[in-house]
Amino acid sequence: MAVTEVRLPPKDLRALQVERLVNSQVLHGAESLRRLLRYLADRTLLDPANPPKEYQIATDVFGRAAGFDPKQDSTVRVQTGRLRAKLAEYYVGEGASDPLFVEIPRGSYTVVFRDRATATAAPDEPASPSPAVQPALSVPPSRTKLPVRSSLAPWLTAAAFAALSLALAATLYLNRQPAQKPERRPRVVEIQSSPSLRAFWQPFLDSGDFPLVVYSNAEFTGHPLTGMRYLDPRRDANKQILDHYTGIGEVMALTELERLFLTFGSDLRVKRARLLSLDDVKGGDVIFVGSPSENLPLRDLPGTRFFVFRTVEEGERRGDLRILRLVQRESEQVLFAGSPSDPRMTEDYALVARIPASTAGRSVLILAGLTTQGTQAAVEFVCHPQSVETLMQQLRARTVQHSPHFEAVLRVRVGKGVPVASEIVALERY
Repeated sequence: MAVTEVRLPPKDLRALQVERLVNSQVLHGAESLRRLLRYLADRTLLDPANPPKEYQIATDVFGRAAGFDPKQDSTVRVQTGRLRAKLAEYYVGEGASDPLFVEIPRGSYTVVFRDRATATAAPDEPASPSPAVQPALSVPPSRTKLPVRSSLAPWLTAAAFAALSLALAATLYLNRQPAQKPERRPRVVEIQSSPSLRAFWQPFLDSGDFPLVVYSNAEFTGHPLTGMRYLDPRRDANKQILDHYTGIGEVMALTELERLFLTFGSDLRVKRARLLSLDDVKGGDVIFVGSPSENLPLRDLPGTRFFVFRTVEEGERRGDLRILRLVQRESEQVLFAGSPSDPRMTEDYALVARIPASTAGRSVLILAGLTTQGTQAAVEFVCHPQSVETLMQQLRARTVQHSPHFEAVLRVRVGKGVPVASEIVALERY
């Protein structure tokens, strides 16, 4: 007897694909993103002619009050952006063979379903690159906070090729096999024999799980060969977003952290900031590499008590970062600003802070410079025995209470584009 094949209506196939995504490992533990996906998908399937508004999503999904103002609260936009990143991550990994693509186009809250066998870009819009071929980590040709001018194009062309080489090395790093470990260097013995270094990192080694390292991942627009600049949401709404870049200092910092943890016989979990949800940081120790200007999840976490990052709003250095002291005392430096990056930076500042996490007994470690050079210096400072010994001595001298939490500001001397020396210029202990 012939067997009749039963095929579900297309709508049911789409609903099944949504449930597959909701129950995937990529969205495991990300309850807010799962609710958002279900809500947007249901609205698309039940009433495709009337996509939900930002206000409706805020009140229905995230429980915002009736007075919600989208101009003052970016929760919906931020969470939808994170959901887009999660969907891309899913289709690179466990969903690589799924029959349907699920997408949320930028500037929209409508879910789009595409058949894998026939999915093509619309004739009137450029095809989006497949997530599988995007570099996991690459370096922008310019880290300046000011817009890139066309006169810099020849320099950027040369820098792009150098960045491409470093990007390839970084991509290989992030996709390494667990068994591949970097060569042990002579200072391994020094690290292993440093009580202060082990005392500083012991809480992250004894937590029962590898710490999660989140590195900065800003949005750019433009093209590597003709010039790139930071994305300005107010004037770049319709421009292509490049969100797979980070700084040279962050690349060097990740390598330094991995080498240290391998020396201790441990390991790290690494994730770029734009793929992170707040659910990812619950229940474990987290290390943020990069400032809140590019490591955006830092803005959604309980902040530091004594020092904060502030952006210059006007003047020649508009857009640059500075560190501001919140608790001001007489004769103490209040504002920490590095030297201009043009023509060549000579001084930077960085924040090294260990603050309490939302889960009792866990910590958040912030290693963030005003620029990528300062970020590299902050990580190197806490990975080297001599500098950590200096930090621990100063912490022991401040016996207000026995607490592992502190905030320290480093002055960083920069030479030829790299950090060459760092010193503590401000320190507060909880």
